[in-house]
Amino acid sequence: MLRLFVGIPLPPEIKLRLSLLCNGVPNATWVDPGNYHVTLRFIGEVDEGTASDIDAALLQIRARRFDMVLAGVGEFGQRMLWAGVEKAPALVHLRDKVESAMVRTGLPPEARRYAPHVTLARLKGKGDVKLQSFLAEHALFRAEPIPVRQFSLIASYLTKSGAIYEDQADYPLS
Repeated sequence: MLRLFVGIPLPPEIKLRLSLLCNGVPNATWVDPGNYHVTLRFIGEVDEGTASDIDAALLQIRARRFDMVLAGVGEFGQRMLWAGVEKAPALVHLRDKVESAMVRTGLPPEARRYAPHVTLARLKGKGDVKLQSFLAEHALFRAEPIPVRQFSLIASYLTKSGAIYEDQADYPLS
């Protein structure tokens, strides 16, 4: 079985900028900067036959290149810290195409509303003053535009020290 998701890789300079934000919250388990990405669709565990069908469906997607801007930070229910993605119609269009392709392969539709972000940390325990301080200090974070020229099918291998991501295939945008 493969644990898969579809995502947009980030360039090294953006990963570095994000990594410099990551400190000062004692109950945070920070994500390895090598794992920073913007998820288009989490797939979950599938067999190799389904993975092959997913690859074939993603190969059929046609979408234009675009720029994406990371801006601001936030939290999801005191469980996760993230860097946000500014509203980008082209990103939502690509995500919708990926979602349609996944449903055509027989996967159930994604039930959650799409909220593009880069996960910075997972949080344990209740938020505290330092968490609120982190959010306030980095509220105005804004990175330079990221040229999005492709998206990827990525495998996630869970280990005791965290997830290891491995690109399975890349899909160029036109």
